[in-house]
Amino acid sequence: MAGFGVLILQVSLFGTGFVFVAQLAGVADCNSGRKPGDVLEIDVTGLAIQLEHSFEVDDSVRFWVRGSVFLKPGRDGGALLSQNQLREEERNKLREVSSVDGLYRIRIPRKSGQTGAEDAYVTSFVRACSLVESHLSDVITVNTDVAGNIIGVSIVTLPGSCTGSEVEDVDLELFNTTLSIMGPSPAPFPETAVFIERMEQEQAQKAKNPQEQKSFFAKYWMYIVPLVLFLMMSGAQDQGGAGGANGGGR
Repeated sequence: MAGFGVLILQVSLFGTGFVFVAQLAGVADCNSGRKPGDVLEIDVTGLAIQLEHSFEVDDSVRFWVRGSVFLKPGRDGGALLSQNQLREEERNKLREVSSVDGLYRIRIPRKSGQTGAEDAYVTSFVRACSLVESHLSDVITVNTDVAGNIIGVSIVTLPGSCTGSEVEDVDLELFNTTLSIMGPSPAPFPETAVFIERMEQEQAQKAKNPQEQKSFFAKYWMYIVPLVLFLMMSGAQDQGGAGGANGGGR
């Protein structure tokens, strides 16, 4: 049985790692009316973004479409990813790039979440051999700001090592992608309730222990009184010595 070559994933747009994956596949038979490699049409509304990739033997950069990301409107609208399967010539080229330890690159446009305007691209890359040996299993993370604008993208493969293991051609037809749309985490709010509760507990504790509410003099009188007496006695002795000296001089 052959799949249609379309991979669709439902994700949380502004979540913090909540990823829901669902692969859409079908059987190419006379009842379906589709052939292997056909792209299944998706009825979605929202912001459509092209996902492009590049892998060349001479390490040059020439991007072409790998699939599309559909960002649904709203803060929790989610996203969909559709991808075509690799053709035979693409699979052969990917193997060649892998054999010379070349790079596999992806890019998406930096689109505004409000207007959809494009001003540049954000890119990421992995070693082509790691993508081949992972059987096209990768994790793509799209980073957005608080307004929903795309500000970055990253790609990792699972696993991410290159060991030189043999990979069958059938394992390089369909991408097995996990898509994650990551927005900024909300800033923590001041713990005012905890602070107020702590202050109330301290006030209640002082009410139970009146000794703690005494003044500074009441707490330390045993140290203050001897010090005052000592200073008074020292002053009286100084005055007496001075008077005796004055009387002897007349």
